[in-house]
Amino acid sequence: MVTIAPAAAPRPKLQVQAAPVEPVIRVEALSAWYGSHQVLESVSFDIAPNHITAIIGPSGCGKSTLIRCFNRMNDFVPAFRHTGGISFRGGDIHDKSVDPMEIRLRIGMVFQKPNPFPKSIYENVAYGPRLLGVRRRGELDAIVEDNLRKAFLWDEVKGEMNKSALELSGGQQQRLCIARALAVEPEVLLLDEPCSAIDPIGTAKIEELLREIKARYTIVMVTHNMQQAARVSDFTAFLYEGVLIEFGETAKLFEKPEHKRTEDYITGRFG
Repeated sequence: MVTIAPAAAPRPKLQVQAAPVEPVIRVEALSAWYGSHQVLESVSFDIAPNHITAIIGPSGCGKSTLIRCFNRMNDFVPAFRHTGGISFRGGDIHDKSVDPMEIRLRIGMVFQKPNPFPKSIYENVAYGPRLLGVRRRGELDAIVEDNLRKAFLWDEVKGEMNKSALELSGGQQQRLCIARALAVEPEVLLLDEPCSAIDPIGTAKIEELLREIKARYTIVMVTHNMQQAARVSDFTAFLYEGVLIEFGETAKLFEKPEHKRTEDYITGRFG
């Protein structure tokens, strides 16, 4: 039986941490299709723990499909199929012994458009912990405050916990969604274009938030904004027409790319 190795976390079933030299996620020869349309072709790279990895490339190159493979969100698409493998903490995430819900708890996701629940600010953050069995009000209060603080939102909303999340600004809603994702104690946070629907002030706050929390979480971020990738990420993967053209340290990739196509894309010659 293949198992997903547990990692250090306060929840009883997630206590043993994998060796720090091992990648959190390993992608090996991953190809993917929607029906007969191929969107990824033999993609391979490793995602390092406690770093930010950016995935860049022109529209339609497979970025969102790739990131949704990491927590099996593509399972919900009937026409989707893949070959190759993805391992998380050394275990195959597609093995029959692996519960997809366990994967999605440990690899959380924040989407392009802020999608808070039509509930109060408090209930948005408390929702996941309640599903996991947390019932005591004092414990829930602590979880809500802690994760709103992580998301740099507590000082803005601490007196309005019963206010509808839908009344927040776009940037505040996205930070609330990040707080909601963190409240179930994931190891990896996936972000699919998290700043594309918000203003520059909100974007700056989210970038600051990501730099702050990467000491505790592994972050993978899809972005069209190459300046953002350069500002916040440690590693960058460049996809073009479903193929991984280049992967490496962000500073090196942007300053001295190894491939002409990478250079053309980051200098604005196409895309």
